[in-house]
Amino acid sequence: MKIQNKNSKNFSSSASNTVSRTKAIIFDASTIISFSMNGLLKELEELKKIFNGKFLITEKVKFEAIDKPMTIDRFRLEAIKIKKLLEDRTFELPSSIGIKTSEVSKKSNEYLNIANSAFTGKKGEIHLIDLGEASCLALSDILTKTGIPNVIAIDERTTRNLCETPEELKNFLEGKLHTKINIKKENIEAFKKFKFIRSTELIYISYKKGILRMKNSGALNALLYALKYKGCAISRKEIREIESLG
Repeated sequence: MKIQNKNSKNFSSSASNTVSRTKAIIFDASTIISFSMNGLLKELEELKKIFNGKFLITEKVKFEAIDKPMTIDRFRLEAIKIKKLLEDRTFELPSSIGIKTSEVSKKSNEYLNIANSAFTGKKGEIHLIDLGEASCLALSDILTKTGIPNVIAIDERTTRNLCETPEELKNFLEGKLHTKINIKKENIEAFKKFKFIRSTELIYISYKKGILRMKNSGALNALLYALKYKGCAISRKEIREIESLG
């Protein structure tokens, strides 16, 4: 299965390292929750069946998408559904491919510190990301260094902008905070290597592969907008671009 769009390059080929001949999508909590809130976990499960690789979540993402919501009445049902995907091995933890939690945790803190000191304003450093997003970056870095091609599935905008369009993020923050923002360019260099995909691109792949349960001619448009209005940072223009792919 190929995954390719303007936010992510094709990573369908096997790793050159024969020991690590696989590929992976690393899921942030934001993308999992987008699928869950739109009743699309079954589509995610079916997508995994035709993906010759791993759907990975870190311990921090597990906490955000399963453990913490399990303690809140409003979100417990969705957490139970997501937990079942972990139990059924649709999602797997890094330990399933021999990556230690301590290794991910150490590198997560490194990325957290670099990201949250990259932008400064009048009141000092600006907090951009939390440990969940940082853990996805950390795992991606570890996988890449071990020869496993990967992308990060994340619907939240800030992390993607930090890695792909930091100047755009700077302009956004200046408008939001009404102050001049400075960027530490040496920090930004650490984020240029990451590749991303969103729930909207994943649902498009589901549509192209014929695994959507809805057969209505307007189903793709409806799904893309449903994801947009329940958590996925995507513009109307980008939705039109996805639909134009056919």
